[in-house]
Amino acid sequence: MKRIEKAQEVSRILNRIYRNVPIPLKHKNKFELVVAVLLSAQCTDERVNQVTPSLFKKANTAIKMTKVPKKTIYNIIRPCGLAPQKSKAIFELSRILVKKFKGKVPESFEELEKLPGVGHKTASVVMSQGFGHPAFPVDTHIHRLAQRWGLTNGKNVVQTEKDLKNLFPEKSWNKLHLQIIFYGREYCQARSCYGLECEICKSCNPRRKKPFITKKP
Repeated sequence: MKRIEKAQEVSRILNRIYRNVPIPLKHKNKFELVVAVLLSAQCTDERVNQVTPSLFKKANTAIKMTKVPKKTIYNIIRPCGLAPQKSKAIFELSRILVKKFKGKVPESFEELEKLPGVGHKTASVVMSQGFGHPAFPVDTHIHRLAQRWGLTNGKNVVQTEKDLKNLFPEKSWNKLHLQIIFYGREYCQARSCYGLECEICKSCNPRRKKPFITKKP
């Protein structure tokens, strides 16, 4: 099966299973979204959603966050891991948003990626879920699934993102990346399917007999 045919099969299955997909990280504005995505690095969305209500109760805008002591931010977000780096990044990006953008989140990949703690993946999520621009956020989970399904040979998330964007229509990107995340959690987990058991793995690679080894980014 050619790669484009696999992509079509992936779309067919995902659209059948997930007609509507919720936004995983709870937020009420674009600033909250930036902070939530930043906190999700090496942390589950579930844990982030448990922590952010307390943080956003104290400050749900960049202006308010600059008035919260770093130590307070640190104590609230500790359960998310990497708290020293994340608390510093949240405070500093808030300060920059106030100073350069009047407290608003910029609608630009370039400006978003200049913010502390905000890499390309985080910027992609904000542009996609916050502003509605076509984007294909690729993290290690999507990278793993794209390899298992035979959609990319990329050794890193940069190449995987490029390959996925070439395979799928731009209008599908924002929904598709969420569909892939939810499918991976439910049916194609890292330590269970191994590229052999779920519907997509079997449909895209029917002759595969041995567990698939992911090339780590």
